Parts: sequence; structure tokens; C-alpha cells
Amino acid sequence: MKRPGVLRTLAVLVATALTATACGGGDGEGGGQSGGSSAPGVTATTVTIGSHQPLTGPAAPGYSANSAASKAYFDYINESGGINGRKIVYKVVDDVYNPTQTVDVVHRLVLQDKVFAIFNGLGTPTHTKVLDYLNAQRVPDLFVASGCGCWDQPKKNPYTFGWQPDYIREGKILGQFIKEKYADKKVAYFYQNDDFGQDGLKGLDKYVPASQVAARQSYQPGGTDVGAQAQAIAQSKADVVVLFTIPTYTALFRLAALKLNYKPQIIVSNVGSDPITLTGLLESYAKKGGTELEGNPLIQGIITNSYLPAPGAKDNTWTELFRKIHAKYIPNLPFNGNIIYGMSAAYTFAQALKAAGQNPTRKGLVDALENSKFTGPGLVPFAYSKDSHSGYTGAQIGRIKGTSVVVEGQPLVTDAGDGPIQPSTVQQPQAPANGVPTG
Repeated sequence: MKRPGVLRTLAVLVATALTATACGGGDGEGGGQSGGSSAPGVTATTVTIGSHQPLTGPAAPGYSANSAASKAYFDYINESGGINGRKIVYKVVDDVYNPTQTVDVVHRLVLQDKVFAIFNGLGTPTHTKVLDYLNAQRVPDLFVASGCGCWDQPKKNPYTFGWQPDYIREGKILGQFIKEKYADKKVAYFYQNDDFGQDGLKGLDKYVPASQVAARQSYQPGGTDVGAQAQAIAQSKADVVVLFTIPTYTALFRLAALKLNYKPQIIVSNVGSDPITLTGLLESYAKKGGTELEGNPLIQGIITNSYLPAPGAKDNTWTELFRKIHAKYIPNLPFNGNIIYGMSAAYTFAQALKAAGQNPTRKGLVDALENSKFTGPGLVPFAYSKDSHSGYTGAQIGRIKGTSVVVEGQPLVTDAGDGPIQPSTVQQPQAPANGVPTG
């Protein structure tokens, strides 16, 4: 007579187990449980995120500091109590700027470490290899450290967001500058032969007439001999050379031009123009070639663009905040543009995590970004919305003077299409007093 009761008890236990499994499995988008969110990588006290970075390899010079700067900022806010009561655990894995290794390390971060999100994975040729995977797994893929326009596909890749200005926007702004200042000059391009360089040229070509372009030379990351490309550009007698290069290849081209006694006006995209990084690279490469060389004079007058405050900016509350964090957590690294970049991206992630609420889910993090009106260290506004996963919308022309980039004119914004380039109407806000996002 007791059997029906036993069966009922078993049925309740099975139903309870199935409910628990449904809430805790999959991509963790169930409601919050006691102790916090049920999302992967989230506990009552921590949020674990991961990143692939070139800690070694051809992109390591300069860029290896990005993740160190982000970690320093996360350590700073963790000391202040974290975000919504949770501390950020940041796992960084070296992928050597090698797409095959990027796939391996990102799979490990998702499947073994069960990170809540991938943050600021660096590189166009590398991150494109994990783009589809992260979206298929519904893992937030935030603030890719690359300006490829491919991150801005909200319908195809709803979990991926860019952060820095895309290379087409940047190319347009540099192209307009060339059109205005060097209309009667021959121009040559030296670029990385992937979406990074090719997108930059798309933007340039919208403003620089084809008849004005005397040479187009590219490189593949990995090799260190760009002599043939420099020779071809020198023979074109271009007055202006535009580089869409990572710092290693900016320095290699500059040295190759020096050997040829070729002295054009050099214009470099933002990602390849940090003065302190270039100075160190030039001196290092020259020494390997048996020459003692002071690298800093070789970069003076290089034209570039900025969308973040310069390390040497005076009376800028963001620079002051980041300098304070740098001095406490990573004083052995040079305080340069890569430090500003890493901390600024980390600040935006902290904003997004705060906006995702007390019990964050992966989908909730995406929704928070799409509905955000974030401001921060940038000189121009973000483009984030349901229809745009692009990041900063423009930049300001600058010129290397000493060890810094000194901006000129005013911040400019545009789109990745054929829209106009216009002055930005958004003012850079003050940094929060305690350095932690308030909303």
C-alpha cells in the first residue's frame, strides 16, 4: 500500500533534479540562484573572464603590455570591492599571434576554464579564427583588440563587439587629412595583408584618388625582412607613405627606409604608432644589425591619430587615474599608449558588467551593451546599439613629438561606409573620483 507514495516521492526527486540541471547547464542563461548568477564563470564573489594575447611572437613588442594594464585596472577595482560585489578574475593565455594557437587557447578557456566572457582578444588574423566558435557557444566576445569591421555584425555574430575605431573609419580620417594636406603629392601604402591592412586601405581609397597612389606593398606577419617592399616604395618616389602596420613592422619599415636614405612623410595607423614602443624596437633592431642607434629621433614628426588621452596629457583626469594605477601595480612597465589602451578597455568592461546587474548572465551582458550610453576615456563616442557592435566612432589627428602623440585639430567621427566625416559633438567626461564606474 506504500508503493504509490514511494513512486510519488521518486517522481518529485526526478523533477527536482531535472529542474536543477536545466538551470545550471547549457550557456547558463537561467535565473539567478541563491549566491548569485547561474552563468558559467560567475560565483557569488567572482567573475572569471579570459583572453588570448601575444605575450611572445611578432606582435608582443608593445602589445604584451595591454593585458598587463587591463589586469592592473581589474586589480584596482577588486581592491575597491569589485563590480556588484564580485571580483574580476582575468585569465590571459599566450597565443604568439598565431591563429592556430588562438583556436587552441580559446577552446581551453571556454571548455576547461568555463570563462564568463572573452575580453579584448588581440589580433585580426587570430581572432577571426574563433569568431564563429564563440558566437556558436554564446560566449560574450567583448572589445576585440582589433579594428576589423568584421566584429560589427550583430545579426550574424550577436555576441561579438569591437571597441577601438574600425580601420575603415580610421582610413577615412587619415585619407581626408592626406587629401587636404598632400593633394599634390605621391602616396604609397605599406600594410598588413589581412583584414587589418585591407580595411585601412578601403578607408584611405575613399579620399585619396587612385591616380595619386604610386605604390601598394604588403607584408605577412612573421618575417622580418621588408627590404624589397621598402625598395619598391622608394622607387615609386612617393612623398607620403601610409602604414597600416603593427609596431614591429612600423619599425622595420623605418629602418629599411633609413638604409635607402629615403625620407618620406610617414603616416601610421594608431595601432602601430606608440612612440615609446617604436623607440625601443628601432634601437633593438639596429643593435641586432650591428649598429648603435638612438631610435627616438627617427619617429619625430610621424603623423598618426588618437582616440584615447595621450600618456603625457596634462590636466587629464583619465591619464592621472591610469598613471596612479600604473605606479602601484605595474611600475616596471613604461607608461605608454598601450597602458592607456589596456586600462581604458578594462574600464569599459567594468561598465558593461555593472550594467548587467546583480545576477549577470551572458545574454544580459550583451543586452546591457546594446542598450548602453557609455562614456569613458575616449575622445569620441561609442556606436553601441542593437544595430551596431562597433566601438569608438572616430579619432583625432596627431603627430609624434618627443615621446608622446600631440593631437591637433578636433576629434572627428564617421561611419564605416560613405558617410561624411564630422567634428565630434561629445565631450570627454571626467574620470570618476574613485576610478570605478558608477553606472
